Amino acid sequence: MPASGVCKNIINARHLKDGYGTVSNPLKHDNQDFQQLKQYCLIRKVRYIDEMFPPDRRSIGQGILSPSELKRVEWLRPGRIVSNPSFVVDGVSRFDFGQGIVGNCWFLASIGALTFQDYILGQVVPLEQSFDDDYCGLFHFRFWRFGRWVDVVIDDKLPTINGRLIFVHSTDPNEFWPALLEKAYAKVCGSYSDMNAGTPAEALVDFTGGVHICIQLSEPPPNLWELMCRAGQSKSLMGCGTEQGTSANTVLPNGLVQGHAYTVTGVKQVKNRQLVNLVRLWNPWGRGEWNGDWSDQSPLWQTVSPQDRELCLSVRDDGEFWMTLQDFCRFYSDLDICCLCPDFLDGSSCHWKTSFYEGRWVAGTTAGGCMNNRDSFWTNPQYRVKIDKLSSECGEFQGEKNMLVSLMQKPDKRNRRLVQNLHIGFSVFEYRAHRGKFPASFFERNRPVAQTKTYMNAREAMEFVTLKPGEYLIVPSTFNPNETASFILTILSKAETHDIFSRADVSRTGTLSLSELRNALMATGKNVSDDILNLIALRYGSSSGNITMENFISLAIRLTCMSRKYIWTPDNTYLHFFRDRRFKSCSESEQFLSLLQSLNTKLKP
Repeated sequence: MPASGVCKNIINARHLKDGYGTVSNPLKHDNQDFQQLKQYCLIRKVRYIDEMFPPDRRSIGQGILSPSELKRVEWLRPGRIVSNPSFVVDGVSRFDFGQGIVGNCWFLASIGALTFQDYILGQVVPLEQSFDDDYCGLFHFRFWRFGRWVDVVIDDKLPTINGRLIFVHSTDPNEFWPALLEKAYAKVCGSYSDMNAGTPAEALVDFTGGVHICIQLSEPPPNLWELMCRAGQSKSLMGCGTEQGTSANTVLPNGLVQGHAYTVTGVKQVKNRQLVNLVRLWNPWGRGEWNGDWSDQSPLWQTVSPQDRELCLSVRDDGEFWMTLQDFCRFYSDLDICCLCPDFLDGSSCHWKTSFYEGRWVAGTTAGGCMNNRDSFWTNPQYRVKIDKLSSECGEFQGEKNMLVSLMQKPDKRNRRLVQNLHIGFSVFEYRAHRGKFPASFFERNRPVAQTKTYMNAREAMEFVTLKPGEYLIVPSTFNPNETASFILTILSKAETHDIFSRADVSRTGTLSLSELRNALMATGKNVSDDILNLIALRYGSSSGNITMENFISLAIRLTCMSRKYIWTPDNTYLHFFRDRRFKSCSESEQFLSLLQSLNTKLKP
């Protein structure tokens, strides 16, 4: 009988291979199918009640309501709270909602960022939902959870006291998308109380599944302003937090709240006597603002052009305000940026190549601990990455950062508050030609060229580093040995693979001639003879022999797949690995004829 969890892992691997877990085909949280449940309710003319997240005190959780308050809680559907409920009223905005009694400002700040990006918002919040046609008390939302998109089903019973929502509430009492979204995320976390305390980074990643970087504002990078501008142009989500204070939610004399999460809603450069870089922020309380320079009442707004003043200034106490970049770095502790595309990371035309790995530390076998444990560190999982030598155009930006590594540990508990994150980190080593797993002796002789600054007991540890071209080994680990956990390792490195076709197309016709095709294939690391090149042109080219970009991509993919079945030997022959697990030696021409026959029959452009 297989070990516990083996069958589930096999099923999950098959689902991933078949496209499950993508935003267009998400996994079903708690195995609940939205369409099937909806049909069931409509056919039987009943209102849905979610047994997996029941409308009772278990879903509220512990520590946020007193026993007497819990007794007064009544779970009501929106139609019993107001007479004319709507999912969305006049579009979606960060000003639609305010925080309730649970300390989840980190989550609401992330929702504020989400409202700026319609495409990402539509992935998380299916906006076609309503209380009108086919209403049965059933709603669903999508979140990215540790490598997979999941579809989360809820009923619309919401906790109230005296007919008023006790958690997130809308400024328009008829609008319910914020309260329902919060309930769906509470279900993912385990309960409403499990949402208490966190960082914007957690929800930003769960809303996008994208590239995340965290910047410590006590030591900001010199290009912080440029990075924030690119992030804004790339439709990134940005959140930040103030330093923790001696007590929770203390409002400082400058109007900011200690230990509180905010949304970065914009950046703008204005001119008075000089150019001033301004950052716009929003408090998810929906009130309470900065009162220093460039705040709503600041006289400095009278020193800029009327156009800038009209564009930027709002005197309402809506929780949104401007401050200088210098004050932003002074009064906030960290900035989180999350984006679907990593190209905002620098200002060059380079492409960022993403590698995604799922692994596990297992006590006694692959949980070697940090480098202090010399005898066991080498047993940790090991991952190789190659840093390309870039063109001069990209090279001028090479001195900044060219590799981003993110290590995320998966929770071992359903309830978020019960998760005890291990102290995790990683080390990066440079190496030259080596096959197999690196032994303990390698790590005794070599020091890491980059590593996490410290081992953190957080969901995610990441570093943005500069590495020269070469081959590198990344070793993720827990601080202590023999600690079991699953993890996701994401590696982003600068590359120019997206530019192969356009660089090879020197004639600028949008197609490749035979000579251009050879250069393009060489750029992918593949060399072919003249005869084989002619055969490829016949198979993939037009009547003139030229090849389009679409057909070149098909060819490159097929060549890559086939190359994995062959091994080059020193005597200029290939070893072909057949399905019956036997090897057969064949000449170069035979190998390519076999390859082309496979191209001909198995892949039609």
